[in-house]
Amino acid sequence: MRQASTQIVIATSGPGLIEFTDRVNAWVAQQEFHEGLLTIFCRHTSASLLIQENAAPAARRDLERYFSQLAPESDMYEHDDEGPDDMPAHLRAALTAVSLSIPLASGRLALGTWQGIYLFEHRQAPHRRSIALHLIGV
Repeated sequence: MRQASTQIVIATSGPGLIEFTDRVNAWVAQQEFHEGLLTIFCRHTSASLLIQENAAPAARRDLERYFSQLAPESDMYEHDDEGPDDMPAHLRAALTAVSLSIPLASGRLALGTWQGIYLFEHRQAPHRRSIALHLIGV
């Protein structure tokens, strides 16, 4: 059994879904594992991770619109230390995930045909998001 880990940084320019499947696939391929499990962890409380449709841009737009309606920017929140998008960003992150587990089979991530790995930025301002990758296997 072997292990490998790294961190990648994703620059964001505001709210939305940013696919980074290619970066993850490239790193996994460099590790030369045959079977295993990849854990991806977002090291933030106002951004999250999703595995989602990567073929139709409308699916991403609909998700973004849904979450902005579900947790809208508003003056109804007590927590607004960093502005009106602060608490809505935490709510959106709480409703999604900050960690993903993806099996590795025959040297490749076992993602479906139309699945991509996304960072879901929930804040208005640009950020540099740190994502930890950990692979365990053979």
